[in-house]
Amino acid sequence: MTQPEPGTVVVTDAGGGRYTQRITTAAHEFAADEPQSVGGDDAGPTPYDLLLASLGSCTAMTLRMYADRKGIPLVRTTVRLRHDRIHARDCERCETEVGMLSRITREISFEGDLDDEQRAKLLEIADKCPVHRTLTHEIAIDTRVV
Repeated sequence: MTQPEPGTVVVTDAGGGRYTQRITTAAHEFAADEPQSVGGDDAGPTPYDLLLASLGSCTAMTLRMYADRKGIPLVRTTVRLRHDRIHARDCERCETEVGMLSRITREISFEGDLDDEQRAKLLEIADKCPVHRTLTHEIAIDTRVV
């Protein structure tokens, strides 16, 4: 298979496992799968693992860029994420009032000689990463058969 153009991701059956998928980008190739507990081969991260990884890596990269630009002595950022489903009635800040909704819990730790003001600003900047903005705004997905 030829590599897709930059900005395009191609996902195809890997051919080995029931759910194993080959993910190809312009410069990388890796697998996604489901765990054995649901019939997969656990040959790669699950789709939700990849979603969380996208948010976590974008958060950390955005914080690194901001800290570098502003001269903030940030040594390392660690982002820990978890996805679960909750009842809408249990969400105080959500517009949805009935049924279930997805919740992502994101914990960020900073290493470095940071004061309280710098930590607060970094926490504010975390919500400005492009993937966070994408996930918290309306998304239109256009699907077609080719």
